Amino acid sequence: MVFSSIVFLFYFLPVFFLIYYLADKRYKNAIILAGSVFFYAWGAPKFIFILLATTIIDFYVVRLMDRQVQKVQRVLLLCLSLSINLGLLFYFKYSNFFVENMNHVLQRMGIKEIAWARLILPIGISFYTFETITYVVDVYRKVHKPLRNFWDYQLYIILFPKLIAGPIIRFHDFANQIYDHTGFETTDNKLRGLYRFLIGLGKKVLIANVMGASADAIFTMPQHELGTMTAWLGALSYTFQIYFDFSGYSDMAIGLGLMMGFRFPENFNNPYTAVSVTDFWRRWHITLGTWMRNYLYIPLGGNKVNNKLRLYFNLWLVFLLSGLWHGAAWGFVAWGLYHGFFLVVERLFLGRWLQRLGKAACLYTFPVIMIGWVFFKIEYFHAALGYFKRMFSWHADTRGWMPDKEYLVFLAAAIFFSFITLTEAGKRLQEKVFYKDYTVTMHMAMACLGIALFIISAGRITVSTFNPFIYFRF
Repeated sequence: MVFSSIVFLFYFLPVFFLIYYLADKRYKNAIILAGSVFFYAWGAPKFIFILLATTIIDFYVVRLMDRQVQKVQRVLLLCLSLSINLGLLFYFKYSNFFVENMNHVLQRMGIKEIAWARLILPIGISFYTFETITYVVDVYRKVHKPLRNFWDYQLYIILFPKLIAGPIIRFHDFANQIYDHTGFETTDNKLRGLYRFLIGLGKKVLIANVMGASADAIFTMPQHELGTMTAWLGALSYTFQIYFDFSGYSDMAIGLGLMMGFRFPENFNNPYTAVSVTDFWRRWHITLGTWMRNYLYIPLGGNKVNNKLRLYFNLWLVFLLSGLWHGAAWGFVAWGLYHGFFLVVERLFLGRWLQRLGKAACLYTFPVIMIGWVFFKIEYFHAALGYFKRMFSWHADTRGWMPDKEYLVFLAAAIFFSFITLTEAGKRLQEKVFYKDYTVTMHMAMACLGIALFIISAGRITVSTFNPFIYFRF
């Protein structure tokens, strides 16, 4: 079920919150859990049983691990849990990729290919797998005790606002909220959550979808017909699509959580105003970056390694795995290595130069990030290289695609909202809308804005068939 769909907006959401708000405090977690199971089963009825089965196994394995005194037994149970979760992720997400590449090698060698039925990827498997890993690792490290009963653990994993595409919430940051979130279920938080949801809906439907339709039209053109200016417009359109698509989803998830009293971490912080690629990764998909740092980079030695080559290798490895996490294709691998390259170069010398530029350094960062998104969009390495040839060598446009007025209006909106915080006035506006306490006047203004966004977005959803969420496939 997609947040920006008629079914979700006009059926699921009002029915769910009507039942939830009328229910006694004792039953609210049960209602959230039932709604979450229904939400996931609506879009992936076959895979809900895999999700439920893995949560059952994980809960009891981790509970058994917590009771062990000897380190060997704890490590063995830790490895068992990790093997189950990572094994399922590998099987569903990467087996097609590895079999295809193996068959390509066998074909070149004249050997019979491996027979293989292509697997369908369960929705959101990357996100809830990472959360199950935080649970077992945090309990293993004794950062937090395991949850008291199975239903609490299932709620942590299956909570529907974050289930499909995050934010990725570390267990020890969220565990206590499961037991006590209704205290934050105030009228003010409910309203602020609703405003946040509607802002995210507007981002998704009014900006991301328009940018995405144009990006799809350009990227699917035969490359020999693609003009240089059009190729750059395609990359620019996708750059704004993926940002407003995913940040819009994150806003909706954070808003829905707040309406139930949950406090989810922020997932974006104006990433296109970053003054370096390093800074970009502090601002983009923050919860994934935090996860990678705490559960991969630091265990590898982090910044404390004695050898600089080891440090640079760790950075590349983390971003290689980050690329693979996003998808099983060589384009994602190239995208991860591309970002790893710039992180290493900035560590070596470029970062010092960029510091002297101040805010103007975003003129370096934004094009670097935009070029990297081509690998992300196309996924196939050789096809991406072909697209780069059209971008970086002059080819006249054949008028196969031309921007219309709607595209230009929303492109201007995308640029404005992506870079507004470069100004002090923009920073103050963002703080006022998202983080400051609301006055009555502010509530009235946000209510009017929310109603307008909802009416326009709902109207657009009813007349448009283009409504994908990019991160649903991860």
